[in-house]
Amino acid sequence: MSFLELRRVSKSYGEGAAEVHAIQDVDLAVECGTLVAVMGPSGSGKSTLLTIAGSLEDPTSGEVSIDGASLQAMSRNDKARLRRRTIGYVFQEFNLLAGLTAVENVALPLELDGVAGKKAQAAGMAALEELGLADRATHYPDELSGGERQRVSIARAVVGERRLLLADEPSGALDSTNGEAVMRMILTACKQGVAAVVVTHEAQLASWADRVVFLRDGRVVDQTVPPPSPEALLEESSWSGPRR
Repeated sequence: MSFLELRRVSKSYGEGAAEVHAIQDVDLAVECGTLVAVMGPSGSGKSTLLTIAGSLEDPTSGEVSIDGASLQAMSRNDKARLRRRTIGYVFQEFNLLAGLTAVENVALPLELDGVAGKKAQAAGMAALEELGLADRATHYPDELSGGERQRVSIARAVVGERRLLLADEPSGALDSTNGEAVMRMILTACKQGVAAVVVTHEAQLASWADRVVFLRDGRVVDQTVPPPSPEALLEESSWSGPRR
C-alpha cells in the first residue's frame, strides 16, 4: 500500500480568463522506504505538487491520502497534527524562526508535539551533527550562511519519527559535497522506512532516487527508473527544458 497517494489531483488559481492550471490530473503513489524525485522546467507545477502532498494547501479537485487517510476528510487541526508528527518539509526559503538557535529550530516540532525539552534538544543536536553543523547549533539563523540555514531546515525535517519527507530543491543553496550529504541523509531516512519526494533540477541528485517523475505544464509526462548516469537520465526522459 502506498503511504502517499495523489489521485487525479488538479490545482487552479484565479477564475475565467485569468485562471491558471498549476497541476492537472496528477497521479502519484509513493511507498514507504521509497525516494521519488520530481523534475521539470520552472513553472511546471513541482512546488504546487509538494504543498498539496504536504497538506499545506488543498487541491481544486482529486484526492490526496497519507497512510490511507484522506486529507480532505481532516480538519485544520488534524492536518496541523499530521504535519508535526508525520511530515517533514524542506522549504526553498528555509522558514527558520529568527529568534531561535539552530538546535532550537530543529527541536521545535518535537517540543510542539509534547516531547520533553532535553530529549527534543538531544534529537535536534544529533540531526545537526549528521549534517556537520554541531559547532553551529547555538547560532541564530542570521549568523548562518545560506547553505548552513538550508542544512538546519533539512535537519528539522528529518528529526523525530517522520514517515513522509517532502523536499523542495534541498540542495539549491549547497555545494556539491553538501548536496550529496543531504541526499545521503534523505536516503538513510528512506532505508528506515520513510517515504520521500524531492523536487530537484539536478540530474545528479535525481539519479539517487528509486523513481523520477517528470512534470511539464502541470502534467506528468514521464516516469523512469534512473540509469547509472545523470546525463542518461535526462536523455531518457521526455523533458528537455531548461534548468532553473
